[in-house]
Amino acid sequence: MEKIEHSTITTNGINMHVASIGTGPAILFLHGFPELWISWRHQMLSLSSLGYRCIAPDLRGYGDTDAPPSPASYTALHVVGDLVGLLDHLGIEQVLLVGHDWGAAMAWYLCLLRPDRVKALVNLGVVFIHRNPHVKFFDERFKTLMGDDFYICRFQEEIGEIDQELGSVDTATVLKIFHTSFDTTPLIIPKGGLGLLKLVEPLPSWLSQDYINYCANKFNQKGFTGGVNYYRALNLNWELLAPWTESQIKVPTKFISGDKDSTYCFLGGKEYIESGEFKKDVPSLQEIVIIEGVGHYINQARPEEITTHIYEFIKKY
Repeated sequence: MEKIEHSTITTNGINMHVASIGTGPAILFLHGFPELWISWRHQMLSLSSLGYRCIAPDLRGYGDTDAPPSPASYTALHVVGDLVGLLDHLGIEQVLLVGHDWGAAMAWYLCLLRPDRVKALVNLGVVFIHRNPHVKFFDERFKTLMGDDFYICRFQEEIGEIDQELGSVDTATVLKIFHTSFDTTPLIIPKGGLGLLKLVEPLPSWLSQDYINYCANKFNQKGFTGGVNYYRALNLNWELLAPWTESQIKVPTKFISGDKDSTYCFLGGKEYIESGEFKKDVPSLQEIVIIEGVGHYINQARPEEITTHIYEFIKKY
């Protein structure tokens, strides 16, 4: 870990913290919620030893990167703008791209909006969500289906209520709850009841205390509002991306998910894949890997396996 270098660059009007290691073809890693660059530590160390330049920023709102206060500053256009500015700053014309969770969503958007900057994509956990021109991503049907206390529904609240709840519980505990709660069943956060949620015991072996301590220190400084703002911007994304309705992802792609991942199990991922609609939306989709017995945080829970899957795909490009 001490070999990983850290820098701060200016991009798209914000200061962005970037971790990097290695030389060679560049791989850009994008983290999810509630994670930081360090969630990619295993892949960065392994792939840099195989001759790659591994780059992992804290996305806007996270860690040592600036966190604009308004949810309107967390759209796909903002984040893609940050990433294009990052690549420009580093002098990288095209990158190999790897994303997980919200990082996967932003990776899809980077490939949608600026496919000229991406050689190939490996995305984890979150399938491409094509824009339905007739239904906003978050609407009353979603709320009716999942319930008012489903975490995405709670994350639609105006800044204040859910943010205060997240801040009222020990940060390390909040991180442990989220890192063990996106598997097989919906994550429900009853109003005022975050502190009543029970931790999975014992914690999985991959969820080390050192990792939790590092992330908790950063989230103690900024809070969770930046990460929650990505959810608050879901419908604004829908409005802004109207020109790309029916557009496809044409970057060569590999998709990986755990069969216990909540996005695969109950948010429609499995049906979307098996119906063939995923392949229609991503015609350059070359591989789909569903790993048995693992949940949402797959790059940390199965680090060697995921690194191998990434390497076997990107070495072709």
